[in-house]
Amino acid sequence: MTAGRETRTLATETATPAPAQADLRTMPAVAKPLVAPAAPPAALPPKPAPAAGDTADDEGGPPMTFWEHLDELRKRIVWSVIAFFVCCFLAWEVKEEVMNYLSIPFYQAWAAQNLPGKAELHFDAPGSIFTAYFKLSMIVGVGMASPVIFYQLWSFVAPGLYAKEKKFVIPFVLSSSLLFVGGGYFGYKTAFPIMFNYFLGLSGNIGSLSITPMVMMSPYIDFVSQLLLCFGLIFEIPLFLLFLSLAGIINYLHLIRFGRWFILVAFVVAAIITPPDATSQLLMAVPMCLLYAVSIGLAFLFGKKPTEAQREAFRNRKKKKTPEPDAT
Repeated sequence: MTAGRETRTLATETATPAPAQADLRTMPAVAKPLVAPAAPPAALPPKPAPAAGDTADDEGGPPMTFWEHLDELRKRIVWSVIAFFVCCFLAWEVKEEVMNYLSIPFYQAWAAQNLPGKAELHFDAPGSIFTAYFKLSMIVGVGMASPVIFYQLWSFVAPGLYAKEKKFVIPFVLSSSLLFVGGGYFGYKTAFPIMFNYFLGLSGNIGSLSITPMVMMSPYIDFVSQLLLCFGLIFEIPLFLLFLSLAGIINYLHLIRFGRWFILVAFVVAAIITPPDATSQLLMAVPMCLLYAVSIGLAFLFGKKPTEAQREAFRNRKKKKTPEPDAT
């Protein structure tokens, strides 16, 4: 009985069919969720048309490599040197007239100090007079070639400027040349007579000793050329600071803050260059300070304006220096 029951159970388990695998072909298709098609990318807004005067040149010239800068500098130096030597050759033809003109303050001071004899310039070697005239020709050549030199300087920095800034080339060349020559003329008419009177006034009789000046021609030209060059460069201060302001390196607030230090620098430079008397120092230091004040006005009118942060810092600096009123 038991063996028969086990036989029937085994037969039943054997006869039970295995579950049929699902037929993928007969299964109903599953509906996919509807997805909206991706929208096409939005078109970029058109670039605004350049305003009048806003051309590609307003962004300055194309960038230059280091070697291209060197090549450009070489060209500008070559043209400046050519102009300098041509002007030196022309100045050599009028060297006597120029020498006579530059010696006028000297022999006027000689006569004003009642020195004996006639004002004279000497040379101590046969070749010294040639060297002195050659130096004189170079001084005059620098003045005559200054428009070309300043134009080459502007042409060297022009590739990095905007088109509207390149239009200042003619005012820059004219103003820089006039300021350089005008500074030398100012020194000739104001500083030279005072300096020569001071120096020649140190001569005379000291007891039984007579001190008589014997001025050599070459040192005289060196002294005159140094003063002419210094006064010419001093008068370039407004143009130099205006250029820095246009480039955005400084603004008029920077110049105002540095004003007190510039006064100190002006008197130190004047004390080094001029004779030790106070009048000569004032003749150089006072024009430097006045030209610096003119530079502040030019930077305010034509230079780049300071940012709001710079204005706020300047106002806060002034407030810190203002003493608070006493509460009592």
